[in-house]
Amino acid sequence: MITLGTPVAAVLGDQTRKRKAIVEGLGIETVGDLLHHFPRRYLETGKLSDLGSLREGQLLTIIGEVATSDTKSYTDRRTGKPAYRVEVLLRADGAGRLKMTFFAKSQWIVKSWGEKLQPGRRGVFQGKASQFGQQWQLTNPQMLLFGDGGDEETAALSLENIPPFFPIYPLTKGVEAWDLQRAVAFALSVLDEVPEPLTDDLRERYDVVGRRQAIEWIHGPEEFAQVTAARRRFRFEEALVLQLVLGRRRRALAVQGAQARTGGVSKILEAFDSRLPFDLTQGQSQVGEEIQAELAQPHPMHRLLQGEVGSGKTLVALRAMLRTVDSGGQAVLLAPTEVLAQQHYRSITAMLGDLAGGGMLGGAEESTGVALLTGSMTKDQRKRALLDIVTGDAGIVIGTHALLEKAVEFHDLGLVVVDEQHRFGVEQRAALTDKAGTPPHVLVMTATPIPRTVAMTVFGDLEVSTLSELPAGRAPIQTNVVPLADAPQWLGRVWERVREEVAKGHQAYVVCPRISGDVTEAGQQDVQQYDEEGNPIAPPRPLASVEEVAEGLRHGALQGLRMGVLHGRLAPEEKERTMRAFAAGEIDVLVSTTVIEVGVDVANATAMVLLDADRFGVSQLHQLRGRVGRGGLPGLCLLVSHAEFGTPARERLDAVASTTDGFVLSQVDLEQRREGDVLGKRQSGGRSSLVTLKVLRDEEVILEARRAADELLDEDLALGQVPLLRGTVEETERSNASEFLEKS
Repeated sequence: MITLGTPVAAVLGDQTRKRKAIVEGLGIETVGDLLHHFPRRYLETGKLSDLGSLREGQLLTIIGEVATSDTKSYTDRRTGKPAYRVEVLLRADGAGRLKMTFFAKSQWIVKSWGEKLQPGRRGVFQGKASQFGQQWQLTNPQMLLFGDGGDEETAALSLENIPPFFPIYPLTKGVEAWDLQRAVAFALSVLDEVPEPLTDDLRERYDVVGRRQAIEWIHGPEEFAQVTAARRRFRFEEALVLQLVLGRRRRALAVQGAQARTGGVSKILEAFDSRLPFDLTQGQSQVGEEIQAELAQPHPMHRLLQGEVGSGKTLVALRAMLRTVDSGGQAVLLAPTEVLAQQHYRSITAMLGDLAGGGMLGGAEESTGVALLTGSMTKDQRKRALLDIVTGDAGIVIGTHALLEKAVEFHDLGLVVVDEQHRFGVEQRAALTDKAGTPPHVLVMTATPIPRTVAMTVFGDLEVSTLSELPAGRAPIQTNVVPLADAPQWLGRVWERVREEVAKGHQAYVVCPRISGDVTEAGQQDVQQYDEEGNPIAPPRPLASVEEVAEGLRHGALQGLRMGVLHGRLAPEEKERTMRAFAAGEIDVLVSTTVIEVGVDVANATAMVLLDADRFGVSQLHQLRGRVGRGGLPGLCLLVSHAEFGTPARERLDAVASTTDGFVLSQVDLEQRREGDVLGKRQSGGRSSLVTLKVLRDEEVILEARRAADELLDEDLALGQVPLLRGTVEETERSNASEFLEKS
């Protein structure tokens, strides 16, 4: 007998080449890995059709053998580009002949199909039947091939000896679905007892089947209800482990002591509020009260502040910082980039006015100092900032990773505000806690709205506050897709629109995915495109880069306009000089990478052109778009792309163009992302952090798992009553998979 920990070679037989492909290509090393490599869909072979009784549009499932196969090319009438097809004549078992046609735009995909569909190859084929002339045919049917023509075991397959729901697994080169199905079936026949981490009581209360039963049902169901029950079991268990990890962390944070920040020392918050030239929105007032109530507690606040682009999160965070200063403490704002740190410094000192003049001539009586600390500052600038921080003269400190260095000492650190892009993990939190003496209060800001199940899963140790209304003065933003694949001539009109905005006295951004050639901005990740088989598609042409685009526009379509460039490889002084010049109206068009994505606020900028827009994610496009229309002037955002109509990339752009509601777009974003991207990848092998769970689809399961986790932890924080589950939880806490939980 074998166990889940047995090497997978024990059930793969003597086919060395296929064994290597399964282990290396699919990352399957143990029998447990194999049995948790779940089918992504099933072919319902129990409904094989009779050709004689077919109707137009009927779903046809049939077994047969390839008689002939021919690959042809043609010109797509809509795009005028080359396209390809494989025409197959199938000799259906006991039912005559059937034509099948497979279409694709990629020559190598069609070549791959042609190689698989050689005469003599048998399989199951499923698709909607249509009639062409006097012959029935299938177009792009799903297929399950039974090994090559010389495979005696699969060559003899018929309806009688194929399971009613044939599992279709994620595959790799050199491995067929049939190889995995045989290996799984054999493994199940010799598998010893399967450890069960969930108690009988827990399974009964939450209606989940046993693990052994779930494994057998998901690989070999007799009816689809068994698949549903098995999937529920695995999703519930995965959600429960995550919620136990997060629940233990929440409880550990709750018992930590912290300095209550109740205000009343300097009255700087009261002075600031009295000078605001506008009223806070209802949401800003409500969230502000929540934060102040938590700051007044003797245990650390851990809160996520999320809101729409331009909803006024910075103002809410600043008021929390002022409450901390008003209590005799210091507040830190951690930014992911120097550009954003400098932008925050400028905007916060501007909002505070003379309240930022602590220790300076002309500073208000209630004022405090505001210090900026970044890695590129001169020795004298750095020395002055460090002195202001350690003495407490700087009540508000703004900076990048430089704030985490050992040389930085605080007088009394009370609050840490973290920008959404900053990887504020356990080490950074510990570093700031050490600097603070007692654990500081923590406020994490995100400008990308997050559905509540995502917030519960990703930010499970944080309470969540949401700003959903926009302050007065935010103008509408018109967003259009410019589809160069269909209408390349429209690019000229794009630059005409930019000129028109500049002629009105306004300014524009041009955003590129590259700095130069194939050099990307630090931290910027392309949205990879994939074909039908899940293989990455290389872009067919060089992507737009800041340096080449700026040079081309300067001597071409935008000749005569004042141009500037901005990207992460520029010297800090040059970046700061460029941003100041753009903010002052001395630059008409700023050609930039995504360094302008968050926090950059130039009221006179009304237009944005995003080149190769399909290379950005939905939430990033929404963030970038939020840089225009900030000064009460209508905004224009043009999404320029070569993505073809009907592709996922084009659908993503159409979704962004159809709405400015970030909460709607966050759903679209998560639904389109490839598995694992929601919570990031594990470093080992790039496997997905989430295996069976999807945070949008499985909302009810996550809520149930959270209730179950709270019940178990209320009974025993050490989880002594569920030792196997405790082992999995502790392993997760130790593993790389917990990185995203550390918000991560």
